[in-house]
Amino acid sequence: MLFGPLSTSLAPQVKSSRTLLKWITPIANWYANASGYRKYGFKYDDLLCEENPEVQRALSRLTPREAYDRAYRLKRASQASILHAPLSKEQWMQPSEDIRYLKPHVVEVMKEEAERKMWDTVAVERK
Repeated sequence: MLFGPLSTSLAPQVKSSRTLLKWITPIANWYANASGYRKYGFKYDDLLCEENPEVQRALSRLTPREAYDRAYRLKRASQASILHAPLSKEQWMQPSEDIRYLKPHVVEVMKEEAERKMWDTVAVERK
């Protein structure tokens, strides 16, 4: 089991409760804005640790367009960091554009790995 952005989430339970969603949404938006990654043009999945083998395999499954967009966001953010200034307000990542593009691939890789481990430990009995 992973910890951090790829671990289990309470989001489905929160989304199913209208009252809880009303309370949590402003806090979640405040936290996302306070973290500052959108000021540099990042999407949430751009922050995943690339040293993780599952994330590396998931990155290789991105479409060429997604891979290009990711590389562009990383280079643009590096340039802004060197200049010690976030991007202009027009270039910030909008919350509506900040979608999880990498997590489905990572989850698929993790399921494949779990299935591979299950089949590797199967004991064959001879009759």
